[in-house]
Amino acid sequence: MSKKHIFVIHTGGTISMMEDKTSGAVTPGEQNPLLTSTNLLNETAHITTVEPFHLPSPHITPREMLHLKQLIEEHFQKEPFDGVVITHGTDTLEETAYFLDLTLTIDVPVVVTGAMRSSNEIGADGLYNLLSAVRVAASDSAKGKGVLVVLNDEIHSAENVTKTHTSNISTFQSPQYGPIGIVTKRKIVFHHAPTERQQIAVTTIDQRVALIKAYAGMDASLLFTLKELNYDGVVIEALGQGNLPPAAVAGVKELIKQQIPIVLVSRCFNGIVQDTYGYDGGGKQLKELGVIFSNGLNGQKARIKLLVALATKHDLLSLEKIFD
Repeated sequence: MSKKHIFVIHTGGTISMMEDKTSGAVTPGEQNPLLTSTNLLNETAHITTVEPFHLPSPHITPREMLHLKQLIEEHFQKEPFDGVVITHGTDTLEETAYFLDLTLTIDVPVVVTGAMRSSNEIGADGLYNLLSAVRVAASDSAKGKGVLVVLNDEIHSAENVTKTHTSNISTFQSPQYGPIGIVTKRKIVFHHAPTERQQIAVTTIDQRVALIKAYAGMDASLLFTLKELNYDGVVIEALGQGNLPPAAVAGVKELIKQQIPIVLVSRCFNGIVQDTYGYDGGGKQLKELGVIFSNGLNGQKARIKLLVALATKHDLLSLEKIFD
């Protein structure tokens, strides 16, 4: 059997950094240490490697995410490949993975991976995760499951995975659903798969969408400020099943009056938002005002989805259908 052709994209992050033993600081070196591992990867698949930028993940913006989408599609048109692996810093990895899950138009496995320990630390996990990601991307069983995130021998869907620990190597988890597969020494095993996948065509990303968290005693001042700053949309991590303090409702009304969409998620990491409560600031009132309730996404991913949807000029009614 011939080897699969895997397109590997290095973008930076801890997986490509080294620790200074004197200061303890973890920083990018002059050369990405993963670039020296291509020969090892070629034992698993035929590898083509590019490094479009070398950024820690807090420096990644939707502009870089869009660049990755375009880079993958352009290379596929020139020289088709069997799968894609992207190495990425872990802080915003889930957002890039979900952006690509929503927007990519090619139908090959795409796997995003990273590391929690830099290349010269004891127990460095970067090269192992990269090898695992290449194996998953080369697996026929990975097709049709959307963008995947692979670290620590687990395979997660981009839609559900999130970073749950600041430093533990098992940081990536999928609350409610768990991983959809595992990486063993001999094979790739999927035990369930997403039932649906949304895809939204996008060519530019230039909207401004804020993400704020609700809290006890919250008033409307932040929401009024977003209107004054000309934001195009806002995602609110609401309380419980989708409720806000009553003092914040005036801001909600003002944003909706200005046709600025508000998407509601829960600040809880399990469950979905629902228009259950009928008191002032409760979900029923917010729904009746025109707030969009998102079905199970966390705040950072709902923000990515709203950015993508606004870039394609969806109106409020179609936005609600996209998030349902």
